[in-house]
Amino acid sequence: MRTPFIAGNWKMNKTADEAVAFVRAIGPALDALDGIDIAVCPPAIAIPAVADALRGTKVGVGAQNVYFAESGAYTGELAPAMLKPYCRYVILGHSERRALFGETDEGVNKKIKAVLAHGMTPIVCCGESLAQNEAGETQTFVSGQIRAAFDGLTAEQAAACVVAYEPIWAIGTGKSASADQAGSIIGRAVRDTLAGMFGQETAELIRIQYGGSVTEQNIAEYMSQPDIDGALVGGASLKPSFIQLVAGAR
Repeated sequence: MRTPFIAGNWKMNKTADEAVAFVRAIGPALDALDGIDIAVCPPAIAIPAVADALRGTKVGVGAQNVYFAESGAYTGELAPAMLKPYCRYVILGHSERRALFGETDEGVNKKIKAVLAHGMTPIVCCGESLAQNEAGETQTFVSGQIRAAFDGLTAEQAAACVVAYEPIWAIGTGKSASADQAGSIIGRAVRDTLAGMFGQETAELIRIQYGGSVTEQNIAEYMSQPDIDGALVGGASLKPSFIQLVAGAR
């Protein structure tokens, strides 16, 4: 059995003080929820303070990005070793990073290897645009993203990753793939591709989240799908009702 995993991607929201106040308010209720892994991924400047506020709880902390180099002249970037003291998880290859900041499959692959080398868990994002979805290209495109992201990894490394399938057209739009749609794409385009690369046994170990307008009202429906193991949650993770969302995923 794969343990369900809900991660909140706060994107560019909440100051450090606001982030600490929020996790102090919701942390005890989240810590009391059994049978599920939980993480919050605040803006980089708030990570140390949030990690300190959550110390001793089951709620993990994640970063929203990282650079793959150990150090050097990379103005504005953070190295894996800088995140390691605070973070258990790192979100990689989010569609906003790809679309707005020019991230490539090759760069995502390098970041995955760097994060794994420092003992953190990559949350590897994939997903298609509305045009690709309507053109029937979802399977080919998402499968290609997975192959590129996991290129050169061992089966053991792959099993240490989490994948987040987020159809771009559903992120922050209020639209969402139906549970059946999401489950089918995750099963065929993601898990089957991983099985082809690393074997079925390894593929069955990898947790795959759905993301895209997930709320406390629809999380149980997504979790009813056998290949969906949790969610990467955006806007709904910024509200106190995130507690109900996480509880509904168990």
